[in-house]
Amino acid sequence: MPATVRLATLRVGGALLMVLGALHLAVTPIIARLIAQDASPAGAEWLTPPMLLNHVVVGILLLPLGVLIFYAAPGAVRGEAWALVVTRVTTVAVAALPVTVLMLMGRRYFAATPFVAAMIVLCAACLALLAAAFWPAPRHVP
Repeated sequence: MPATVRLATLRVGGALLMVLGALHLAVTPIIARLIAQDASPAGAEWLTPPMLLNHVVVGILLLPLGVLIFYAAPGAVRGEAWALVVTRVTTVAVAALPVTVLMLMGRRYFAATPFVAAMIVLCAACLALLAAAFWPAPRHVP
């Protein structure tokens, strides 16, 4: 993979993770409204706080992961060890997300447009990052 393509792929993957984090935060109030509408008042009171915590934490954590990959991309393309570690560790963690989500949640949530949009962005980011992060890099000599 040419260096320019690898750099662009890592940067786009990082940007997609930032978009996914923002999307996660944006749909949080929508999901809270859905819980309030579809659950009993006691059920909504019980379910809403952990859902809010989950969505806010995941959304916030996806933002810096995307920023880290975006920032480390030039160094990874040059073969710098620190940048390769950042891009590869983040890529492995992110690549586990779609498989884990599908295994735990099943296909029933694919009727929700925000969920489908998030999964598309996540899968695109994973494929881009796996291709670019693990492509053989030139040896960096400090």
